[in-house]
Amino acid sequence: MMGRLKERFQGFVNNRWLVFVAAMWIQSCAGVGYIFGSISPVIKSSLNYNQRQLSRLGVAKDLGDSVGFLAGSLSEILPLWGALLVGALQNLIGYGWVWLIVTGRAPVLPLWAMCVLIFVGNNGETYFNTAALVSCVQNFPKSRGPVVGILKGFAGLSGAILTQIYTMINFPDHSSLIFMVAVGPAMVVIALMFMIRPVGGHRQVRPSDGLSFTFIYSVCLLLAAYLMGVMLLEDLVSVSHTLVIIFTVILFILLVIPIVIPIILSVRQEPRDPAEEVLLPKPEQQQAGKSEQDAHEQEVIFSEVEDEKPKEVDLLPASERQKRIAQLQAKLFQAAAEGAVRVKRRRGPHRGEDFTLMQALIKADFWLIFFSLLLGSGSGLTVIDNLGQMSQSLGYDNTHIFVSMISIWNFLGRVGGGYFSEIIVRYRLI
Repeated sequence: MMGRLKERFQGFVNNRWLVFVAAMWIQSCAGVGYIFGSISPVIKSSLNYNQRQLSRLGVAKDLGDSVGFLAGSLSEILPLWGALLVGALQNLIGYGWVWLIVTGRAPVLPLWAMCVLIFVGNNGETYFNTAALVSCVQNFPKSRGPVVGILKGFAGLSGAILTQIYTMINFPDHSSLIFMVAVGPAMVVIALMFMIRPVGGHRQVRPSDGLSFTFIYSVCLLLAAYLMGVMLLEDLVSVSHTLVIIFTVILFILLVIPIVIPIILSVRQEPRDPAEEVLLPKPEQQQAGKSEQDAHEQEVIFSEVEDEKPKEVDLLPASERQKRIAQLQAKLFQAAAEGAVRVKRRRGPHRGEDFTLMQALIKADFWLIFFSLLLGSGSGLTVIDNLGQMSQSLGYDNTHIFVSMISIWNFLGRVGGGYFSEIIVRYRLI
């Protein structure tokens, strides 16, 4: 009995869905840059900044959110929990120092120093994004679109989530929002950083993946609709603080609900197909005397299977797909052993595989994505940075409602983009 419970617990801890859910929780408080529209009026009034000076802080914030080279480089050297810890410290130091200055607990610094603090604080978000995306894309290589869309969507939704928590705590002054932005994400990341990692085992499409992703998408839609309704109700009607607490507790429940997926999968383990062991051999199952060259040859064979398999194989049921791939793999092994087929030595990874930075820099796809983001993201960031001043100029005292609404629609756009892009790529172009 104890042995079975220990086995179930180990299966739960090493479940890739647990990593995905933990990454969702980190991302739900990682998008601190999207709440800049709520904290910028406080900084402007406390430090007597004009709009031009505040815009420079917004540029520093955007640069901190965009310069992810260091985060990517460190994630290659450090374990992912180490990269998350660096990001948490940057977030805490950067925004924590800004809070000390705004509240008068630290001397006022020149504008360039304030820009550095905002840059450092917001640059911590790149570490959260890198660790969450790298681990989950490696764990779900066949579902990259939904995974990236959901994780980036929760980063966009973090503005609405943090705003609702701030409303529940009911701080006496608006500068406390900066304190919450500095401390809250750091606490969550440090608590969950050891869960974010690539896990071993079966990384292809499992029979339960479709139902699990459908459940996650349902929670996402319910969460967005709930937050939108709560924000509008709190803005239009005078709501008691007790009711605000109840609303926030329900929000936490909705955020925690996805944990039932790894719990159910670890309790009710799926049957393993024998072909699965052939597709993904574990290091301990390989023969002790196998040379490094043989292992490399096997890796090349696996790559050839991916290149040579018919396109309709990916659309077959899981069991049938595994059998077809295993048969193709066996034929390639036999043909290569008899000399009938020469296995090509590829000079670099193919699209969809892991790239180093230098390998990515020579690819047209990388530069297409780079310039698309460079030219297309500016308008949205400009609105987010100046949303507080825009709403105040129209006579609205409470800017949080507008930050929350743009955060919710940002969330839906990203989740929908990941969902529909996967449909288009998988069922139309492949």
